[in-house]
Amino acid sequence: MRIAIFLLGLLWAGLAAANPDQWAREWPNTDFSRTSVEAWGEIMSGGPPKDGIPALDEVSFIAVADEARIAPREPVIVVELEGEVPRAYPIRYLTWHEIVNDMIGTTPVAVTFCPLCNSAIVFDRRLEGRELSFGVSGKLRNSDMVMYDRQTESWWQQAVGVGIVGEMNGKELTMLPVWMESLAIFRERNPDGLIMDEPDWRRAYGRNPYKGYDGLYRPFLYSGELPPFDIPALSRVIRVGERAWPLQRLADLGEIREAGLVLSWQAGQASALDTASIGKGRDVGNVRVRDADGNDIAHDVMFAFAFHAFWPDGTWMVDG
Repeated sequence: MRIAIFLLGLLWAGLAAANPDQWAREWPNTDFSRTSVEAWGEIMSGGPPKDGIPALDEVSFIAVADEARIAPREPVIVVELEGEVPRAYPIRYLTWHEIVNDMIGTTPVAVTFCPLCNSAIVFDRRLEGRELSFGVSGKLRNSDMVMYDRQTESWWQQAVGVGIVGEMNGKELTMLPVWMESLAIFRERNPDGLIMDEPDWRRAYGRNPYKGYDGLYRPFLYSGELPPFDIPALSRVIRVGERAWPLQRLADLGEIREAGLVLSWQAGQASALDTASIGKGRDVGNVRVRDADGNDIAHDVMFAFAFHAFWPDGTWMVDG
């Protein structure tokens, strides 16, 4: 209850402070005259200031066979690029840092996770001949992280990978075909794979600061419409483009073949936003999305309210 009251206070503070003239003092290099945001009140402070949640730029990896600190069911973001050793980025670290700027072979990537939307997306950091690096702005829109690039200090919407304020307004990052799965499944598939090592920061890694969040009726710092079809706001959906499949429907069926895609579900992954200890969260399962030829397809397993907020005219795949 105290957390809810505190966050409600942040909501009103954020709404009151939605003013680019005031933001310009903190962001002197951001061009606020260029934006696709219809109303500045959509953007609010999430609490921490710019870089108050520190993105990571230099991370190390260890052999997944040597990882003994992380519970088997804990979620990791998996990146498997052709010709490169598969890598796993634990959500226990991304919960506290939200962005990892990394280089896999010759591909610069931004591994991102927004806890309030359960949105885990990996972007190619190259855009129009430039290599960008990203930080956490401290701002939210529809409860989703607003990132910024350090080259132009433009603001980007994490859930959609699109610039929303500044020089990069309207530009779109390439979303890579990655997925979240449990450490146990990643290790079984990739016994010689790599896993991101624990960062050298004093954080309660492995603890969920949003205890019970995905069981709430309404998300924090969100004033928009709730999803249609009586779909709970904080239930998970699998987003592919402008379509969303309820996770519960996929879990009930095990596999869905629709819209030229094959969605599959396997038990054994803990929710990172349930219990205080991430590894003890309830089982939300592991999702893969492939095309008819078995190729992995870029997707996101996000909360239903976030899909509705960013794709209000999107298609809900609630039945066959």
